[in-house]
Amino acid sequence: MRVNGAGLVQLINRYAEVVAENRTYLIELDSAIGDADHGENLDRGLKAAVAKLEEVAPTAPSDVLKTVATTLISKVGGAAGPLYGTAFLRASAAVQGKPELEASDIVAALRAAQDGLVARGKAEPGDKTMVDAWGPALTAAEGALLAGSDAVGVLAAAADAAEAGMRATVPLVARKGRASYLGPRSAGHQDPGATSTALLFRTMADLAATCP
Repeated sequence: MRVNGAGLVQLINRYAEVVAENRTYLIELDSAIGDADHGENLDRGLKAAVAKLEEVAPTAPSDVLKTVATTLISKVGGAAGPLYGTAFLRASAAVQGKPELEASDIVAALRAAQDGLVARGKAEPGDKTMVDAWGPALTAAEGALLAGSDAVGVLAAAADAAEAGMRATVPLVARKGRASYLGPRSAGHQDPGATSTALLFRTMADLAATCP
């Protein structure tokens, strides 16, 4: 399976639907340890990205990712816009000039996206952030690629690992963001950013599994 620009547009459209379906859930998670705005901001930003993609109709994978990135950065406040925007922008640069993405290109994009997340948020594994889902997903994707998996296998492994990473944030004490103000009281709650990250990886894996 290879992914072209149209496939990435389909991914963003579906992820926007998934976030809309989970908007209240994400708000509830963020209400416990944050600003209660993660679901609202991400939902609004992705709807804007879907509208922008319809307006400019980019065809190259890098252009699709860059359009999403710039829209999220310009339209979404809080942490979600800058973090996801930076991730998509770095992924765009990683696949510049490629009309279709193979498994190795997808892993390279995921690596670049994580590097962007870390650079923007200054978060490390164990800080109780989206990095705690993205990091295990990337490690699993790289392992699957090394084992010879195609894009479907790579993304399936990444999605499973992202969900495990998401669940592993529950007992952690937050060391970044507003949740860190709660100190030990942040333990016992699932991180909303790790949750939206796991939803993104599951969306990618589900779509890849249905592609011819």
